[in-house]
Amino acid sequence: MCPSPMKIDFKKTLDCYQARRGQFRIVDVPDLQYLMIDGHGDPNTAPAYAGALAALYPVAYKLKFASKRELGRDYVVPPLEALWWATDMAAFTARRDKSQWDWTVMIMAPEWITGAMVEAARATVAATAPPSSSLDALRLDTLHEGRCVQTLHVGPYDAEAEVLAELHHGFIPAADLRMTGKHHEIYLSDARRVEPAKLRTILRQPVADA
Repeated sequence: MCPSPMKIDFKKTLDCYQARRGQFRIVDVPDLQYLMIDGHGDPNTAPAYAGALAALYPVAYKLKFASKRELGRDYVVPPLEALWWATDMAAFTARRDKSQWDWTVMIMAPEWITGAMVEAARATVAATAPPSSSLDALRLDTLHEGRCVQTLHVGPYDAEAEVLAELHHGFIPAADLRMTGKHHEIYLSDARRVEPAKLRTILRQPVADA
């Protein structure tokens, strides 16, 4: 009898998933591929956001099971992540006007996951689910972030503003850096099961020399 494949947990094996509360850390993030869906609007009320999550998770789990079954490579499905931005970034960092937010929700896919595997998983999900524009919009793409600054936020999502202000206007300029890419959040906690005060979220900002 063949032994079961070792299950990889990327939160433990990739340094870019490590962060500590109260500490800003510069990290070199490798190019990673993700299942991605783009959208706009308040994540608490926009149907597009709920639809995106409803499409992402089933495909991510179909890929995990296909990887184990077909390739003998098992892994823990990585956490939900999102890129956030707005035409006026004050709508995100200061006013928290969520109706003005743009976003890309995503789940990391191991490097051995191929486009053909994603299409097969999408077709399997579509065969048993109602028609979904979010499922149609799902794509496999590579994110190039490189050098970033990140920290761990513990608490409600709406309490991030103070940490982001310190990151954007304190640590980054003091380190002779400037912001480049989109604000990136990694949700280490399941918001459906964890009380807001205990939510653990990595806050990441790509940077370059000032």
